[in-house]
Amino acid sequence: MADEAYDLIVIGSGPGGYVAAIRASQLGMRVAVVEKDPTLGGTCLNVGCIPSKALLDSSERYHQAKDGLGVHGIGTSGVTLDLPAMMARKDKVVKLGTSGLGSLFKKNKIEWVKGRGRFADARRVVVRAGDREQTIAGDRILIASGSEPSALSAVPFDGERVVSSTEALTLPAVPKHLLVIGGGAIGLELGSVWLRLGAKVTVVEFLDRIVSTMDHQMGVVLQKALQKQGMTFLLQTAAVKAERSGGGMRVTLESKGQASEVEADVVLVAVGRRPHIDGLGAREIGVAFDERSRIVVNERFETSVAGVFAIGDVIAGPMLAHKAEEEGAAAVEMMAGHAAHVNYAAIPNVVYTWPELASVGLTEEEATQQGIPLAVGACPFQANARARCLGETTGSVKMCADARTDRIVGVHVLGPHASELIAEAAIAMEFGASAEDIARAVHAHPTLAEALKEAALAVGKRAIHL
Repeated sequence: MADEAYDLIVIGSGPGGYVAAIRASQLGMRVAVVEKDPTLGGTCLNVGCIPSKALLDSSERYHQAKDGLGVHGIGTSGVTLDLPAMMARKDKVVKLGTSGLGSLFKKNKIEWVKGRGRFADARRVVVRAGDREQTIAGDRILIASGSEPSALSAVPFDGERVVSSTEALTLPAVPKHLLVIGGGAIGLELGSVWLRLGAKVTVVEFLDRIVSTMDHQMGVVLQKALQKQGMTFLLQTAAVKAERSGGGMRVTLESKGQASEVEADVVLVAVGRRPHIDGLGAREIGVAFDERSRIVVNERFETSVAGVFAIGDVIAGPMLAHKAEEEGAAAVEMMAGHAAHVNYAAIPNVVYTWPELASVGLTEEEATQQGIPLAVGACPFQANARARCLGETTGSVKMCADARTDRIVGVHVLGPHASELIAEAAIAMEFGASAEDIARAVHAHPTLAEALKEAALAVGKRAIHL
């Protein structure tokens, strides 16, 4: 088949890929997106961010209805779980997103080339779908192929009893015992879903702390909150072997030289993700990779091969959908001759447990390692009127500012709706705000956001409500 020519070919339709494609179309480019899956949206929309949040919200409502409304004077009895209905709602939320993305492609005249793409050379991509194959050509090619769950050699996936985050979103029944290997965001979020629905959940973490990239103190408080909810943690522990045992799995654990065994219906391996580059043919055309199999790019997101670009999970940096989106937009804007940048110092990160944990910028530990003298202010949600009204007082807001300039270098929020509150801090850091800027900004009362203002006041040792 003759080559079809485009200004830009995007490989992958996840958040980075589809945002790049839409922005490129807005800038006048003729764009094709190569996607191997039957629906658009990549991991995030189909088997990641969106379905997991749908289940988190549904499971939290079930938990509240079952155990959390009595304190509000609301009596409930006979609350039951209809898991198929909950899964159907989750699927509907996913379908709304993916079908909406299809409409955006049509609106922006973006061509969806269905199939698995592989580089023929630096300007051509061979797309194979079943027995059919076609070659498309582009002036530029953007790799946005995302990531996939990392496997654990000692506990290999089987898709049924040993599952990744993908299968953990579609379990046919609530397991009696879910063993989660990995104490990061994915393991804790999916562990929370099934804990609320009635499973016993045990989290095995190799390090001595959970959510190791987040603020240490808040990670400790989050662990205590999850333990209070019924989650069990085995820290400084490794899973070294797994074998079938009846209808479940027997997993051998090792901690400080001591071995033990644990039985579980389902084992969720959530030890991270790896760039999805197998079969892409990028190495074959000369694209350079680093020691962690991530594509090396310059400040314009261009690889070692001229005209070939990469963004998102396949390059260095946190594997976050919103990071990929910003990179996608910036990459194509620079292709079109516009000025663009991504401020990596102001990218928020969220763990969607309850309470939620959100962070932007440096932790205290990171700032100390970089030699930045800190002035730190904190406000516990116990001191926040709206949090008390909600009955959600676990956690706090911590603000870290450079003691020399008062410029905010990091904000950490553990508490109700932290995922929403962190946006104010991200905007403040994007504009180079000082703690005093936040402290003097008028915040509506009563709101959770007042905790940010109070933490900012505390940086200057002039907190009012503490």
